[in-house]
Amino acid sequence: MSHPHADRIIEHLGTVARLRALREADPALGQRVRALKSYQAARFQRTYADLLDSPRYRGAARFFLDELYGPQEFAARDAQFGRIVPGLVRLFPEELIGTVEMLGQLHALSEALDDAAARHLPGLPPDASGYVRAWQGAGREPAREQQIALTLAIGAALDRYTRNRLMRSTLKLMRKPAHAAGLGDLQKFLEAGFDAFGAMKGAGDFLACVGQRERALAAALFAPGAVPAAALPAAERPEALAQLP
Repeated sequence: MSHPHADRIIEHLGTVARLRALREADPALGQRVRALKSYQAARFQRTYADLLDSPRYRGAARFFLDELYGPQEFAARDAQFGRIVPGLVRLFPEELIGTVEMLGQLHALSEALDDAAARHLPGLPPDASGYVRAWQGAGREPAREQQIALTLAIGAALDRYTRNRLMRSTLKLMRKPAHAAGLGDLQKFLEAGFDAFGAMKGAGDFLACVGQRERALAAALFAPGAVPAAALPAAERPEALAQLP
C-alpha cells in the first residue's frame, strides 16, 4: 500500500532526475547550471557573512549553505533515497517524514528554478547584472517566494524538533536501524540539522533574518531597473543588490 508522503517524495525525486538527465544530454546547459549554483553559493556567503562569523548562528548558517543553498548535485543521495523511500516511511516518525517531503519539494523546486535561470544567463562566468538578467528572463517570482517559504518551514521544523526531547531521543535510537536500511545520508542530514539548530537555543531571530534578506533580494531581482543597477560597482548599488558578487 502506498504512503502519501512516500509518493510525493518519489515524485519530487523524479523531477530532479529528469532535470539532471536534461543537463547530461546538454553539456552546455549543465555547465551553466553548475556556474549558477556556484555563484549563488558565493552570494549566500556574502549575504550571511555576519551569521557565518557568529558563534551562535554559524552552525545553522553553514547547514543552510551546505545542505540547502550549496552547489552540490546530491545525485548519490537522491538515488539512495529513491531506493529506500518505503523503508523511510516504516522507520521514521510521521512528522520527520513530512519534513523530508518538504526537503524533497524544495530540492525539486530549486533545481527547476536553477534550470530556468541558467538558460537565461547571458554569459559565463555569471556576474551581478548577468545574474539579474537570468532571473528576470526566467520569471517565476511566485516560485521564488515558495522556495523561500519552504526553506523557512524546514528550518522552523528543525527548530521545533530540538525542543522535543522525545524526538531527539528517537532520532538517536534510529541511528543503527537507519544505517542498516541504507538511510545513513538522511540520518546524517537530520542529525546535522538538529545539532545546528539546537546550538542556537532558539531559531526565531535566525529564520526572521533569512526570510527578510532573501525576500529583499528577490524583490530587487525582479524590480524594474535592476539590470543597470546591478551593473554598478557594489558600493553604488541598492542595498539588496550590493550583496551580489
